[in-house]
Amino acid sequence: MPLGILKSLFSRLRSNSLDWDEILEILILADLGVRFSEQFVNKLKQSNRCRDEQSALQFLREEIVSLFYPSPPPLTPHPDRPRTILFVGVNGTGKTTTIAKLAHRLKKAGHSVLLAAADTFRAAAIEQLSLWAEKIGVPVIRSQYQSDPAALCYDAYQAARSRDVDFLLCDTAGRLHTRQNLMREVAKIARTLAKHGPDLPDEKWIVVDATTGSNCLSQAKEFHEAVGLTGVILTKMDGSGKGGAAAAIRHELGIPTRFIANGENLESLHPFDPENYANSLLELTPA
Repeated sequence: MPLGILKSLFSRLRSNSLDWDEILEILILADLGVRFSEQFVNKLKQSNRCRDEQSALQFLREEIVSLFYPSPPPLTPHPDRPRTILFVGVNGTGKTTTIAKLAHRLKKAGHSVLLAAADTFRAAAIEQLSLWAEKIGVPVIRSQYQSDPAALCYDAYQAARSRDVDFLLCDTAGRLHTRQNLMREVAKIARTLAKHGPDLPDEKWIVVDATTGSNCLSQAKEFHEAVGLTGVILTKMDGSGKGGAAAAIRHELGIPTRFIANGENLESLHPFDPENYANSLLELTPA
């Protein structure tokens, strides 16, 4: 349910006939999370500045934007080794394509990139990433179908370091967050990379589909427990989802959103902007 309907509901502030339960329900249905939604409603009740719909909407906008500060540092290479990003997520979120988009973006910025095709569960995934790598013009480390993904990532890091590569992007198999054996496997990949150094992998990003709503939060919780996530990428923002779950994930888990994807082409990956995100979520026109 779009949050744009809040404007008409907030208009009842003038007559003191606002149904707080209705407001809470809309916030939760917008995937902002139960905790954040309850916290905002309580703040709104106690606020002296929210006398009309416009000020109430602005107050909500400020609360959403403030969630995402301080922002994480920009994505820059290490001076003496490859910056390594491990990508995780469930099936169907667009993880492999997102990795290709980021590789394209990094290459355009003048950085060298190496891809690791560690989704060895699906033979098609290896081919998919290899085709993207060829299209973008970056190298890829690959192995055989059903080979050990942890070993492949370990070898890929060695290759990246020997070639003085700026960024190593490691794909992994999509896996149901409720399957503990698969979650242990992705944790093993992270531990194996850490054999090259205690700070590796530098980043562990989950790719979530904005159209799946509140399920994004449960996915993030399980992967965070398994590997300690450092970032979120929201895909399919051009679909029916507005990405409210990014706020819930930040509020409950403290994990920042790094990028959003709103299309299929290579140029459709953009750095996350809290201001634009809040405006889109609330269907507001930027000032």
